[in-house]
Amino acid sequence: MTTLLYSHPACIEHDPGAYHPERPDRLRAVMAGLEDEAFQHLSRLEAPIVDLADVKRAHDAGYVDMIMDNVPTHGQVRLDPDTVMSEGSGEAAKRASGAAVAAVDAVINGDAKNAFCAVRPPGHHAESSKAMGFCLFNSAAVAAIHAQAKHGLKRVCVIDFDVHHGNGTQHTFEHIEGLFYASSHQWPAYPGTGAARETGEFANICNVPLAPGTGSDGFRAAYIDTVLPAIRSFAPELLIISAGFDAHKNDPLAQLELETQDYRWVTDQLLDLADDVCDGRAISLLEGGYDLDALRDSTVEHVKSLMEH
Repeated sequence: MTTLLYSHPACIEHDPGAYHPERPDRLRAVMAGLEDEAFQHLSRLEAPIVDLADVKRAHDAGYVDMIMDNVPTHGQVRLDPDTVMSEGSGEAAKRASGAAVAAVDAVINGDAKNAFCAVRPPGHHAESSKAMGFCLFNSAAVAAIHAQAKHGLKRVCVIDFDVHHGNGTQHTFEHIEGLFYASSHQWPAYPGTGAARETGEFANICNVPLAPGTGSDGFRAAYIDTVLPAIRSFAPELLIISAGFDAHKNDPLAQLELETQDYRWVTDQLLDLADDVCDGRAISLLEGGYDLDALRDSTVEHVKSLMEH
């Protein structure tokens, strides 16, 4: 079976403004990297518009309505110091979550072995009723809860290797049995959540905070010693990857000092695990990554791994 690539030009139209780190050129860089001949066999699909009922399973209904009602017709609306909407943000957010839901459906129905969603804005900081950290809708959480609600899955895991802790995903999952969230992230760093002691009501949260300067060896050891065993013990029926590439040594927003090949390694490890516990069913969603060259090159390695598994 093939690897699916979901994206849409509308995701470039979300414009938080000049000099904002989460800029449209991020997605342009990712898509340029995936134009290489090595990716000729990717099955490329347009990210659909999500049914907002799916989003409202992961977010308060009033919050979702507030976001859509406040998309500006011109200019920008600032939701917090970091999170901005432009006139293209509403469609972009709906297509980002739509890609995640469509990817879940395709993989669970056996139409593809896995999928990568090259979309923006990112999602993992979005709380159930609050936009923050560049994020509007938490597409990973939307996808996980959709997998349970539509397909009857009992155990779904989100693994998040973005350099920043996915506070929104954790807070959505921590009181829901059957949802598991694992995160490796720099500590201390934004948003200030993600201590190892935060384990969830059902022991369904696994946080592995990493000190600035940890580098490749420490990152890989964290996965071998803690993250991978925790996911294996949970035995998910679907693995969702929050794929942020901002732990790269060239990224301007953090200092974990990873190499490009670390993203190939961690993706290989996660997909090997998925092969063992959930018949290889995995979807990946673009989260952070703010050095354009590092983002492009790391995504290339990530998607190569998806295609070769």
